[in-house]
Amino acid sequence: MTEKLLKDERLEPLGGGMHIVVSDDHPFGTDAILLADFASIRRGDTVCDLGTGCGIIPLIWCKNGLAAGIDAVDIQEKACGQLRKSAEINGVSDKLRVYHADLRDLKGILRFGAYDAVTINPPYKPVGTGIESVSESEKIARHETCCTLEDAVAAAKKLLRFGGRFCLCHRPERLCDIMVSMRNGGIEPKRIRFVVQERGKAPWLVLVEGRSGGKPHLTVEPELSIKSPDGSDSEELLRIFGNYREGHEI
Repeated sequence: MTEKLLKDERLEPLGGGMHIVVSDDHPFGTDAILLADFASIRRGDTVCDLGTGCGIIPLIWCKNGLAAGIDAVDIQEKACGQLRKSAEINGVSDKLRVYHADLRDLKGILRFGAYDAVTINPPYKPVGTGIESVSESEKIARHETCCTLEDAVAAAKKLLRFGGRFCLCHRPERLCDIMVSMRNGGIEPKRIRFVVQERGKAPWLVLVEGRSGGKPHLTVEPELSIKSPDGSDSEELLRIFGNYREGHEI
């Protein structure tokens, strides 16, 4: 590896011999892993992950080996540095391209109208709501200071080919905002799935897929439960995580 890890950076196993560089500023959570699976990347797809952070989503795609080309974008230079190190460590630098850029200004950086799928795990909180994060990296990741829902939809619309898929995860209380932003932005909501901690509980996450230029018709999929009735990890969660259990608490 040409670049050494910084003091606060560390390697976490992804299974199958792959690793990811994480840090206190740019870790990842279960929501991103669920989004990577929900996006259902197909063989030969050209894909892009916006606001990629440490890059867990594109690295999972690299591990699956289905996508023909993978681009990842983040506004924070350190996050991009982490992902570039991860790509080098895993020998996928030729397949995974990392761009330090603002998703609101991608002209001349990425190809418009060229992607089969675009994903984003966006900031969940509008500016002025909730407890404001102390660090700048947390503020950007958690609050819509650099990326609103409308910004994310507009970026995805430019990048997607006609019929291309835009997938995101978010808090259920923002579902109406998501639907309105997508439809107003030319991306029709087509598929949603709620994630619950256990059966009978209110959802803590919603996964949404829209299609660029799609016609109205929404499919609500069965909810995804994190836990089985006996309190153990559900079979579906274990399938999604696969052999990525070592070194990470679900």
